[in-house]
Amino acid sequence: MENEIPLYKGHFVYILLCADGSLYTGYTTEPKRRLRQHEEGKGAKYTRGRGPFQLVYLEEGSDRSWGLCREEAIKRLSREKKEWLIKEGGTRGRASAEKL
Repeated sequence: MENEIPLYKGHFVYILLCADGSLYTGYTTEPKRRLRQHEEGKGAKYTRGRGPFQLVYLEEGSDRSWGLCREEAIKRLSREKKEWLIKEGGTRGRASAEKL
């Protein structure tokens, strides 16, 4: 999925699979930059020391408000529902390999 990370700015919600098997959900306007921050240990406190990471879900929306609400909604899902979302969703919205 990493070759499908958009290079343009937008509003994205993403899920990372951490090396310890846990899932981390976040919001960003620049997915490549944010993934690099997580890998460098400069991302969220939760992800520090849990790398390397695999981007397993990326969804693009209309604005910051959408992104923060969608992030919160995904964080409230059970692990089972997150795994279903990852399996069924992959990349959604305009965030696709066609845009690279």
